[in-house]
Amino acid sequence: MRLLIVRHGDPDYSIDSLTEKGWKEARLLAERLKNIPAAAYYCSPLGRAKDTASFTLQAAHREAEILPWLREFEGRIEHPDRPGKLSGCWDWLPESWTQEPKFFDKDDWLDTAAMRSGNVKEQYEWVIKEFDALLEKHGYRRNGLVYDVLRGNQDTIVLFCHFGLECVLLSHLLNLSPMVLWQGFIAAPTSVTTVNTEERKAGIASFRMAAFGDISHLYAAQEPPAFAGRFSETYYEGNDRHPSEP
Repeated sequence: MRLLIVRHGDPDYSIDSLTEKGWKEARLLAERLKNIPAAAYYCSPLGRAKDTASFTLQAAHREAEILPWLREFEGRIEHPDRPGKLSGCWDWLPESWTQEPKFFDKDDWLDTAAMRSGNVKEQYEWVIKEFDALLEKHGYRRNGLVYDVLRGNQDTIVLFCHFGLECVLLSHLLNLSPMVLWQGFIAAPTSVTTVNTEERKAGIASFRMAAFGDISHLYAAQEPPAFAGRFSETYYEGNDRHPSEP
């Protein structure tokens, strides 16, 4: 089985949709995905993901099942970098999160003061429980750190979702701490991450990532990737997201 995990296009968070650039990215993504014989499409309930999926679904003459747990990951904590309020658990200053050795462990990252201060464990366990149920529906049942093959197949499953949530899914499939993925990787808008099952021994499968954050459809159209989710490569006082050109 092959999983294609797609991040939504360049977002306009104020209206939970896409920017003008995001709509263009979604059209280019559809040209790439429309001829892939997908067994199933699944989508986040949030507008920016549904809008991104719309062009692919229209071109492929298909519909997507909306799954609530594919929304952006909603784990919130009393964040040490932003004291005094609950905020998202996966945006940290490098000098903060790297001081906690447990964050690098696939299990112990949840057993930290920061993560225990909010609903992260509850949200994480909900997402991976639902994710495993979906994988079992498609023939692969979780058993420890691998999967029992119930119905081995070469189906392609497409998930339209969000970067934070994507890292949660990958952390479970690859048995990694999501903190390492959240902080060390970035999937650009409309990027496609490919994960395949490998059944090296009959009846036992594992998942292996073949491509992360692929945006070849943008490069082929000479469309530069959007900056959403990144921070500037050099320091600009007062603007660490996307500095203006000098």
